[in-house]
Amino acid sequence: MSLVRVDCHLHTVASGDAVTTLEQLAERAAQESLDVVCVTDHNETAAAVTAAGRDLGVRIIVGEEIRTPDGDIIGLFLSERVPYVLPVADVVARIRAQGGLVYAPHPFDQDRSSLGRVLPDLCAAGAVDIVEVFNAKTETQVPNERAAAFATAYALPGGAGSDAHDPAARPPLPAPAGLTARAGWPAVPGGRRRRRGTAHWPWPA
Repeated sequence: MSLVRVDCHLHTVASGDAVTTLEQLAERAAQESLDVVCVTDHNETAAAVTAAGRDLGVRIIVGEEIRTPDGDIIGLFLSERVPYVLPVADVVARIRAQGGLVYAPHPFDQDRSSLGRVLPDLCAAGAVDIVEVFNAKTETQVPNERAAAFATAYALPGGAGSDAHDPAARPPLPAPAGLTARAGWPAVPGGRRRRRGTAHWPWPA
């Protein structure tokens, strides 16, 4: 059985706080042998749509990381942009109305805008399709481990994302047990802590 290597969550310069161009995205995707990349810019789909219309050597999924009063949520397989700062229920409805998937990014990272507080109710209502169980930008493994246990408890598939905002290379580190990813943690024994707001690729598989 062959594996499909996917990065479910990354940003381009269109996010405003990121610097990765589409050309750099294509170069890094090729270097890491990625098959699929979900471009999930903050409150924006223009770059993802442009990328999907170009031959970048990797399949592009149009996504968007959308700010809500209850935390960030990602829509995947979008055909149109979803406005931000709407109630989370409205955002879910707009994602679903266009045939998209609802993806909960870094749900238990307390340093970022996350859905952790409302996630149990959303999942109980069937409003979430995927829980991000590995985010390479978390300061420790604890939020990812909690997300993985949560996804298992609700019988939801787990996603892995670099959450990359820049294309700088970094030597790969082992992923948590149970994942086939080769993704680096922000803080490891003897390693450097990443500056908040950046994430470097090597990437989820």
